[in-house]
Order: sequence, then C-alpha cells, then structure tokens
Amino acid sequence: MQRWRGYEAAPGGWGRSVVTIGVFDGVHKGHQATIGHAVARARELGVKSVVVTFDPHPAEVVRPGSHPAVLSEPARKAELIEALGVDVLCVVPFTPEFSRLPAEAFVHDVLVEHLHAALVVVGANFRFGHRAAGDVALLERLGRTFGFGVEGGPLVAEAGTVFSSTYIRSCVDAGDVAAAAAALGRPHRVEGVVVRGDQRGRELGYPTANLLTHRYAAVPADGVYAARLVRRGGEPLAAAVSIGTNPTFSGRERRVEAYALDFTGDLYGERLALDFVAHLREQRTYDSIEPLVAQIAEDVERTRRALG
Repeated sequence: MQRWRGYEAAPGGWGRSVVTIGVFDGVHKGHQATIGHAVARARELGVKSVVVTFDPHPAEVVRPGSHPAVLSEPARKAELIEALGVDVLCVVPFTPEFSRLPAEAFVHDVLVEHLHAALVVVGANFRFGHRAAGDVALLERLGRTFGFGVEGGPLVAEAGTVFSSTYIRSCVDAGDVAAAAAALGRPHRVEGVVVRGDQRGRELGYPTANLLTHRYAAVPADGVYAARLVRRGGEPLAAAVSIGTNPTFSGRERRVEAYALDFTGDLYGERLALDFVAHLREQRTYDSIEPLVAQIAEDVERTRRALG
C-alpha cells in the first residue's frame, strides 16, 4: 500500500481511481464494509483504490478541545486499512485553512484534479466541505458534472444497533470491551510505552507494566480486565490489567497497569499494545494487603479462563 501525505502527493500521470473518504477511527465493521466495497469496485473497474482520511481529527480543528477519544492510533489505523487490500492511503492534514474549503472546491480539488475519481464510495451520513455543508445528494450532483459515480457503503448493524465510532467509544467508556470487540471485529487495543511506576506490584508478587498511553487514547473504564499483551515481534502474552487510581493506596493518578502471566522479563521502555478481551470486575478498596493479594490471585485465574 502506498502512503501519501496530502492529496497533492498523487504522482504525475495518476490514472482513475475509486475513492472512499472518512476519519475511519477504529476501522470498525462498518468502515471495513465501506472500504471493502471500494476495494472490490476498484478491482472490477481495473483502477486503484484510495482511502482519504485526515490528521488531526477534524473535530479538534473545528472545535478546539473537543477531540474524541481515539480508537486506533495512526500507525495502527494504517495497518488495518492496508489489511483490507487498499492501494493508497492518503492522509490529508486537516488544517484550519482546509476546514474552510467549500464543498464544491473539495470535490474539484481533491476528487477531480488530484485523485481523478471514477467512483466515490461513502456512507449514507457522509458530510464534507466548510461547515459540513456538503452531503451525499450534493456529491451525486457534482459527480454528474465532473464524470464520477457515487455509491453508498453498506451500514453494518447488529440487534438494531448500527456500528459507529461513537457507539464503540461509549462501550469502551463503560468498560464493555466485549461489545466494543463485537463492533470492531477484534478486541479494542490500547497502546503505550512502559514506564516506571511505584514498584508496588513487584512488592506484592505481581510486577506490572505501567503503560503511558496517548493523551487521547480510548482507555476503558476503571476496573480489572483480561487482555492480551502484544510485544513487537513477540508472541502475545496473557495479562491481567488494572485501570484506575489504586484506591487501596490512596492513589490519585489514573494508570493502566498490566501483569503479564508467566513472564519474568523486563518490559521497561518497550512500546506495547493491550488487546482487551473481558471485563472481570470493578475497582475496589481493601482494608489491608492480604485481601488485595488474594483478589489479585483470583483475577489472574479468571484471566486464564477468559483467555482460554
């Protein structure tokens, strides 16, 4: 998969293409269906498929301070999109100037002049241009003017719930990582670098990796979870993960701490990923160390069972 920074990176002599556009945070089942449709149509037409996405999240530029929790970091999002068979990932820098581009100019400059769209695949609620003034109906009218087709990507729903990034964020925020995984088509992932903590887990016999996460990461609700710890180039490890402030020790800083089962190595400084599989329990406060250690031992056994 080619990766372009900005649509101006399209090379000279670039031919026609099938384009799909969106933030695609999480690359959930709905996104997979839309992108997959674009890839399939590109192959049918004998042209390249292009995914256009944006960095940073448009919400942060249009309404500073409103950046939503991020379901997939840029590198992870690119991996997931590449796995769908896309030919080109075009990441457009979403600047204040770009946000003011009128809908008609967006179509002419991006889709027609640079990407030479033969077909554009979008969701039914797709909006574009300054103040999100453009909709699918306008895109279809402009397509007739400039000679490209427009097709809707299929909605993906289960039990009456349409899968969306907003819905998945609400699941993660509530600690329902199983529902999030059902909508994503895989476990929800949180990434970060292992930094030194209080060393309290080591003193208790359960040394933990204290994960420093991205400021906008979609971290699940406080509680204890069964997860798979993913190291670069290594086999996934079973992990019991605690998220919260360590109330037994009057902690104030919210942390993500993972105890890797049956692992004795050093993880400090490594960049890791945690794939959340199951919520085990809420955070609790204990009167002494003994019941806390007993509870951790139970959490470890429940993690083994949850991960099979």
